[in-house]
Amino acid sequence: MKIILINGPNLNLLGVREKTIYGNQSFDEYYVKLKERFPQVEFDYFQSNVEGDIVNKLHEYGFSSDGIIINAGAYTHTSIAIRDAISGINTTVVEVHISNILTRENFRHESVIGPVCKGSIMGFGLDSYRLAVESFLG
Repeated sequence: MKIILINGPNLNLLGVREKTIYGNQSFDEYYVKLKERFPQVEFDYFQSNVEGDIVNKLHEYGFSSDGIIINAGAYTHTSIAIRDAISGINTTVVEVHISNILTRENFRHESVIGPVCKGSIMGFGLDSYRLAVESFLG
């Protein structure tokens, strides 16, 4: 099984940025543990602060991988381009968030990409990614 993890803007700052919300661990540290936990999964990982790069990566993997896990960061609430890219591909996409976006500022309460994803997992810290992987393994 091949799964790509796509992280959007500012997620490259995990472990440094707003630790009370996002924790102390970098995504690179977590990614090593995730790969160790699921040796049967072939993972790829991509992070970008640029909306168009995320769209291109969805197009690249959206017809050839078994699953896509996306944390679009702030683009979750604003990017019709990412939403349309998810709608246009064949691969199942699961949306994840480290924090519970429903308990944060009002502008974070709506996800424009959530309705075109298989499901959304939020509020479990970095463990949200593990739960998303498990959703693909069934």
